[in-house]
Amino acid sequence: MFGTLIAFRLRPPQDPNEASKLVKKLYGQKTSSHKNRYHYRRKGLLDEIPSHRLIRGVIVVRKKDEERILSFLREYDTEIFIRKVKLTDDDLTALGIK
Repeated sequence: MFGTLIAFRLRPPQDPNEASKLVKKLYGQKTSSHKNRYHYRRKGLLDEIPSHRLIRGVIVVRKKDEERILSFLREYDTEIFIRKVKLTDDDLTALGIK
């Protein structure tokens, strides 16, 4: 079975605030309030889409979820590299296929 490998990065020069927004909206964020009294997690796009994060800026997704990720990344003017890849057992488990 095949999936899609998506590698991305912000185009130089990078704005740290823009990079932070991208990461929070894509991956989500652990947050606390009231002097670390309450802890919660803000969800990101990848909480809704089965994915396998390999390293920073590289994820494997199902073919049917590819366009949703790509349209999100285009909003942030990222450089995107896409490859069709054969899924490993780890990928199949992470994507909920196996």
